[in-house]
Amino acid sequence: MIIIMEPSATQGQIQTVVNALHNKGFKTVLNKGDVMTVIAAIGDKRIIDPHSFQSYDGVRSVKLIQEPYKLASREGRQEDTVIEFSNGVRIGGLEKPVIIAGPCCVEQDLDGLLRVAEAVKEMGCNFLRGGAFKPRTSPYDFQGLEEKALEYLAIAREKTGLLIVTELMDTLDLDMVCQYADVIQIGARNMQNFKLLKAVGKCDKPVILKRGPAATIREFLLAAEHIMYNGNDKVILCERGIKGVDNNSTRNTLDISAIPVIKKYSHLPIIVDPSHGTGRRYLIEPMAKAGLIVGAHGVMMEVHHDPENASSDGAQSLSIPMFKDVAKRLNKLIGRIDYDNKHSMSMV
Repeated sequence: MIIIMEPSATQGQIQTVVNALHNKGFKTVLNKGDVMTVIAAIGDKRIIDPHSFQSYDGVRSVKLIQEPYKLASREGRQEDTVIEFSNGVRIGGLEKPVIIAGPCCVEQDLDGLLRVAEAVKEMGCNFLRGGAFKPRTSPYDFQGLEEKALEYLAIAREKTGLLIVTELMDTLDLDMVCQYADVIQIGARNMQNFKLLKAVGKCDKPVILKRGPAATIREFLLAAEHIMYNGNDKVILCERGIKGVDNNSTRNTLDISAIPVIKKYSHLPIIVDPSHGTGRRYLIEPMAKAGLIVGAHGVMMEVHHDPENASSDGAQSLSIPMFKDVAKRLNKLIGRIDYDNKHSMSMV
């Protein structure tokens, strides 16, 4: 932390700041220039609010050198985090990127969900996503089937072997969701629901944390820090688009640059969600490819057996035939699956 004093700061004001830092256990180095004095403070700034020094007489500004997210930062851990799942799949580091796919929400049609799950399995994917609890802007929109949806997802897992990813919205539902889910998703609207982050931090399930629509990367990583601080280091970040200037053409603006930026500053794996990031099914494939090219550890896509009649987000959902075509091309890009012909595939 660096504290820059005003040119007019008196020696007494400078000493007051230095004494306050010493009392908090900081070491200080003074650099007295011709115009102003700069105080370098060395210590653990988590024990104080650095910006509290802004109120001291004679202080011009306070600048932070280290980021406040310690556990999620490469400052604390240089090597990439790699999360291993019960089926042997690994996400992060130099592992092959994964594809997570499924409907925005689980509906009454169990057969439709199973058709999607079978297609996801057929295309070599390992994760089925599906919403049981749906945060909707309008109270009149479909809110999800709750535990019934979780039961449907469990049936799909039993039939296909896919791991289940589903969203948690409320701490009251944590135990129920943990009974069914293999991976807990924290949605964009709850990225800064700190009580919820604390709760999933105390469970042993991997967590996919989605970036909020107006969140900076720093705020995003601090949200991950809340989960890790409470004991759960199995966090997967998800870039899913932020609010931009033209949300008539797209639902959100998918921040592709966030992926390499996060990989520079954090060791946590990061995936990309082009379905929510664009809101347009024709943009899913090109934006998924863009995310993979810049280093995403995976792609999350919405797939529905009948998108035109979906209860939510049909416009950003791929039909099953479209999904198979897109997944085929993404798998070739990933280099995970070599398709010998239209109907057969072999692992490489």
